[in-house]
Amino acid sequence: MEDRTFGPIRFLAGENRGRYPFCHSLYIEGAGILIDPASSRERLLRLRAEEEIKMVWLSHWHEDHFMHLDLFDDLPLWVSLLDAPPLADLEVLMKWYGLNEEEKRVWGPLLLEQFHFRPRKPARYLVDGEIVRFGDLSVKVIATPGHTPGHLSFFFREASVLFVGDYDLTRFGPWYGDLFSDIDETRASIERLQKIPAHVVLTGHETGVFHDPPLELWRQYISVIAEREKKLLTLLEKPRTLEEIVAACIIYGRPREPKAFFTFGERVLMTKHLEHLQKRGMVLLSNGLYHRLETGSGAMA
Repeated sequence: MEDRTFGPIRFLAGENRGRYPFCHSLYIEGAGILIDPASSRERLLRLRAEEEIKMVWLSHWHEDHFMHLDLFDDLPLWVSLLDAPPLADLEVLMKWYGLNEEEKRVWGPLLLEQFHFRPRKPARYLVDGEIVRFGDLSVKVIATPGHTPGHLSFFFREASVLFVGDYDLTRFGPWYGDLFSDIDETRASIERLQKIPAHVVLTGHETGVFHDPPLELWRQYISVIAEREKKLLTLLEKPRTLEEIVAACIIYGRPREPKAFFTFGERVLMTKHLEHLQKRGMVLLSNGLYHRLETGSGAMA
């Protein structure tokens, strides 16, 4: 996968097509802005030697977007206020993921060693709706919560380029499994993004570059949420424990390794759906079993 250029915006392709634990990065020439420094450590070291990078922006706090932030410890960090706490404290980060004690013992060393976590405090907070100008370039900051509370997208008006971070239009669909993630906010953010008149949409993972993406692509992406819920409701025709629901592999389709990653993903995403269904009166938790109720508003559209 190759780097691409859209006016002053350089798309830096991540290793392994930007699949986790990597992501695609952006570099804004002239302004000296590096966004989401997790594409390739070697590539980013070369960029630092070749360019005058002035600051780093993060779309959100996840480790696959800050993995090589330690290379830029001397540069100011700009991020949403809502996503700042886990960047400053490893314990807070693991708490925000909802990790249990066993998972913390696995993820703590990984975050320090593989993802180079170092506590960081932002120099400035990016705010929804503000337009940041650098000479002839303007960047509109767009709050797109749901994936994380402070997830940000960026619209480069002059270049007609929209960077959507982890609303990545992949077949996997959206992630909303963190402690403070939200399904309804995720849906609202996707709907907001698809209305922005950008000719090029850049994402954090996989395909990465979309020219005039059709509405159908956005619809397919958001429909994954409803598909997961439909499968869960079908499974709950018989009362199930959370462990049984996780074992059904609704998210990933089959048991996969490493278990610490995939079992965690199943658990937290299914927990979000169960909480969402409980709020809507469609599921009841009783004596450790989740029961599907016949009353309620029906599955998500």
